[in-house]
Amino acid sequence: MASATAKQQKPSPAIPRPSSSVILVSPRHEILLLHRVKTSTSFASAHVFPGGNLASQDGPCPPAEDLKRHEDGPWYRNAAIRELFEESGILLAKDAVSGKMLSVPEDLREKGRRAIHQNQIAFAEWLKQQNPNAVPDTDQLIPFTRWITPATNTRRYTTQMYLYFLPLPADAEAATPVLDEVPSEGQREEIHIPTSDGGVEVTEARFLAASEWLRLAQSGEIILFPPQFLLLHLVAGFLDKEPRGVESVQELRRRRAELVEFVHSGQPTWAEKCISPKMLRIASDGRTVLALDQPGPELRGTAKQGETERVVLVKFAKGEARNLEVRWKKDAFGEKGRI
Repeated sequence: MASATAKQQKPSPAIPRPSSSVILVSPRHEILLLHRVKTSTSFASAHVFPGGNLASQDGPCPPAEDLKRHEDGPWYRNAAIRELFEESGILLAKDAVSGKMLSVPEDLREKGRRAIHQNQIAFAEWLKQQNPNAVPDTDQLIPFTRWITPATNTRRYTTQMYLYFLPLPADAEAATPVLDEVPSEGQREEIHIPTSDGGVEVTEARFLAASEWLRLAQSGEIILFPPQFLLLHLVAGFLDKEPRGVESVQELRRRRAELVEFVHSGQPTWAEKCISPKMLRIASDGRTVLALDQPGPELRGTAKQGETERVVLVKFAKGEARNLEVRWKKDAFGEKGRI
């Protein structure tokens, strides 16, 4: 009886830590990804969107037992802007009175991001030192799915993803300082993030077209995990339409509008989808087929839903994700239920 009872009592899944990530879209419609070092505790050696765990300075996130913990809120938005600044040096803040983007010299930004990362000063306090009216530009963040790590993982997160569009040239007089700091197409920018022990978390920050990031992942040159791969796949369908590189500002604006319309489409909308990937089966080529329709154990029985129409195929090996592909669920499963 004792052994039978032990088999029935499964350990409770780890409580997911709240975190935020930003899909930053440049004026050239490129996406910023950061390359994590192999010693990172999450997504080791992978390319990821800038972001990280919420901190107390971001505001009082609801406790684990509160379902609002898994909804968009100011604490998630504050963390997204703060983490972007800490990890990439790109500051998205504005003067709350004039509405203009904040311009801070590079040397002060570099000192500031390190001091904030090392908890020597809170992000909001540092902003006030630059401009008494300065606030994080959280209003321009567009929710674009939430991801909850599967219950089988020992380290879990509830991550709010956001889109943020850097202004297009015709819209960007107030944002010129921000635009001047965005690397040219394909240009690399080395980013070293200080930590309490002097280590390095991120080795590189780089803007590339979403379709190019996908190509690099499919060719095995970089590692992308399913959340990043799926969202880049969706973004590429709008921002990377042909022709690329010769678009007018009007065409760039139209593509952005189409992407935003897509984000607010569907039942639930992509702004509201909550996804906790779950293995459906192993495909004939050995890849895992991930279902995206479940919101995770914390939200089981609620109205929250994931993505029901697509699946992700991936080969997991030695902590890496390889050979990723997004398919329509109806196409992935043939008449006999095979892939």
